[in-house]
Amino acid sequence: MQKPKIINWGIIGLGKIAYKFAQDLINTNDSQLYAVASRSQEKADQFATLYKAKKAYNTYEALVNDSNIDAVYIATPHAFHNEHSILCLNHKKAVLCEKPFAMNSTQVEEMIATAKANNTLLMEAMWTYFLPHYQFVLKHIKEQTFGKIVKIKADFGFKPELDFSSRVFDKSLGGGSLLDIGIYPIFVALSTLGNPIQIESKATFFENGVDSSCLMLFGYDYNVEAHLKSTLLEKTPTEAIFYCERGTIKINSRFHGPSSVTLTSEDKEETIDFNYSSNGYHYEILHFNQLLRAHKTESDIMTFDFSRKLIQLLDTVRFQIGLNY
Repeated sequence: MQKPKIINWGIIGLGKIAYKFAQDLINTNDSQLYAVASRSQEKADQFATLYKAKKAYNTYEALVNDSNIDAVYIATPHAFHNEHSILCLNHKKAVLCEKPFAMNSTQVEEMIATAKANNTLLMEAMWTYFLPHYQFVLKHIKEQTFGKIVKIKADFGFKPELDFSSRVFDKSLGGGSLLDIGIYPIFVALSTLGNPIQIESKATFFENGVDSSCLMLFGYDYNVEAHLKSTLLEKTPTEAIFYCERGTIKINSRFHGPSSVTLTSEDKEETIDFNYSSNGYHYEILHFNQLLRAHKTESDIMTFDFSRKLIQLLDTVRFQIGLNY
């Protein structure tokens, strides 16, 4: 039996998340980190040496012009996702773009249109969707193990050092709690309950206009609600809890990454450990590699339609709280 072709990956943007992604990538079968790119040659060289990449470029253009590269992971700040995705797609490079897909719906539509025009694979890197514990939860919700959902509570909060020169606090780069971490509680609601029929949002802000916290209430039929929170002002449990008719399903801290799940019914409580041995990114990498080998141009899990709905919800919340980039 013929071995699958080795997929050569490139990484654009070498910040904190790129290191975690690269650690998982180099331990994924039938793919390798071929090239990395940064605006700094020194940074690119250091990263390439650490993860044994064959090439280190000091421009993103040089990387996308490398004919050996099959797929590119985009890990630049949010504000550049649209530009860098389109750069890669126009060079026929499959794109796995870190979340949020872009800054707004208009940019996301442009990216999808470019992917279709080039007949090239594009996917938003919402890694949570592919993690075994989250797929386990989705299965129980779909099968209504404990009946229908009546309420969801999902939060994500941490307190970074207040540094307005940091990407996290830089409005021009899409900083703030909503796009950076609020996307995860919103993802939880969208992936389990779908689009809400009503949204109420309120926020607090840092002095530079970046949102410091955001409270969101999504309303659905039959008085079902999702209570969602993101904050850069405090460390929160960072759990996702699904209150169902006959029990609860709780994704323990930190729900968006490798975690455990606690199932509670009237007479029983059980915690399932999924024995994660990686950062968790290799699950989306494996899925993306399968799509690429099958010559697919869209994921059947993280679909364009889902990414559209996700960014539209983020846009709605931004409009309600008066957050403009």
